[in-house]
Amino acid sequence: MQNIPKVKLGIVAVSRDCFPIELSQKRRGKVVEACQSQEIPIVEIKVTIENENDALKALQEIQSQGVNALVIYLGNFGPEGPTTILAQKFDGPVMYSAAAEESGKDMINGRGDAYCGMLNASYNTGLRKLRPYIPEYPVGIPEEVAKMIGDFQNIARIMLGLKKLKIFSFGPRPQDFLACNAPIKPLYDIGVEIMENSELDLYDIYQSAAGDKRIESVAQDMAKELGAGNQYPDILNKLAQYEVALVDFMEKNLGASEYGIFANKCWPAFEKYFTFVPCYVNSRLASRGIPVSCEVDIYGTLSEYMCACASELPPTLLDINNTVPYDMIKEAKGQVGNYKFNDLFMGFHCGNTPASCMANHAMKYQLIMHRLMEPDQDPNITRGTLEGQIRSGEITIFRLQSTADTILRSYVADGEVLNINPKSFGGIGIFAVKEMGRFYRHVLIEKRYPHHTAVAFRYSGKYLFEAVKMLGVEDIAFNQPAGMLYPKENPFSK
Repeated sequence: MQNIPKVKLGIVAVSRDCFPIELSQKRRGKVVEACQSQEIPIVEIKVTIENENDALKALQEIQSQGVNALVIYLGNFGPEGPTTILAQKFDGPVMYSAAAEESGKDMINGRGDAYCGMLNASYNTGLRKLRPYIPEYPVGIPEEVAKMIGDFQNIARIMLGLKKLKIFSFGPRPQDFLACNAPIKPLYDIGVEIMENSELDLYDIYQSAAGDKRIESVAQDMAKELGAGNQYPDILNKLAQYEVALVDFMEKNLGASEYGIFANKCWPAFEKYFTFVPCYVNSRLASRGIPVSCEVDIYGTLSEYMCACASELPPTLLDINNTVPYDMIKEAKGQVGNYKFNDLFMGFHCGNTPASCMANHAMKYQLIMHRLMEPDQDPNITRGTLEGQIRSGEITIFRLQSTADTILRSYVADGEVLNINPKSFGGIGIFAVKEMGRFYRHVLIEKRYPHHTAVAFRYSGKYLFEAVKMLGVEDIAFNQPAGMLYPKENPFSK
């Protein structure tokens, strides 16, 4: 995957000066060995922190090693002040973990009391208004701590990506999609840059790319990817020109940022001037970790990018679109299994889902736009979608969104795409999320979320949930299990 950070983990041990420093150092070494056995690369910082001067020495070593995500490990009780000073001064995501006691045969000199020390470290973290990652149960033996570090690696990738991210938007939101409109102020609050541009700017950069020598090779790559699904070979050069133009614009305008994504106007004027739909190009860029959201959905593309960082796989953006007919559920009873009718929905969009995320794919035309723009004639300006059935397997749906009064909130739910023919058009699949019906009513409708959801093609809920917490978002919704009522759910309904 391009356009997402490479995480370089480091681990530093802390030691309360009235405890044996060797205990913390020895335990740190065992955690590093456990990480190696689990194929988690990590740099062992040799300075062990007992006081503030040690914290500064450790920070120098951390910086010299190029570490950008730090595990602070309480091998014993640990000094709460120096521990949190290091977390405060380190310029990157931080995780706290602590050592469990190892054996009943050594509970005098071998007892570290890190279980207790974690409480003090947490309190001091609050005093300094820090938001480190603290696992659900942060105390463990080396193999357990290594597993926590593996989770942190995925969470840190999200945080590092957001820190160096710039969103490029083109055009205002379409009139009937005001749901995608939201204030941009919260983007700055979490360190994300944004550069807003007009549709005329988009057309200008496209026109300026005409004749670029790379267009032919990009068109050939498109033909190779499409294979037998290349139904409109005559428009590949136009699409390639658009792709070259977007990538060039991003690279020239990143400025102080390292990663770029797009939120672009894609209809209705787009087709009349560009003479194609941009969906297939959007899918190709998403496959490289550069999501391009439809309908200038700024928070949609941000959510897609977070999914890409969490999963290290291409994401997509879909409408939470339509119900699954009862007769289709009955026909596919074996695939539906124990899911209820309202656990299912169809996720759909015009054709922006990467080819690697689909069971089959072909370039087609946008049927809905064709009805509007080219009625009673062969498709022309509405060609350029990538359509097919979304591949079955595990997924996470996710969105980070600003309210109208600039408060960030989020939702996340793990689920799966079922291997059932959706019998429809576009990039589409049948999604299953446990208790989706209640989630739809009491989260998506109740909290007025837009119709777009970002999709990660690997279970990523654990990582996205923690990353959003680290951003300081307080309202994080999930699909609550049966028997766990939402705040406004009617307890008397059946």
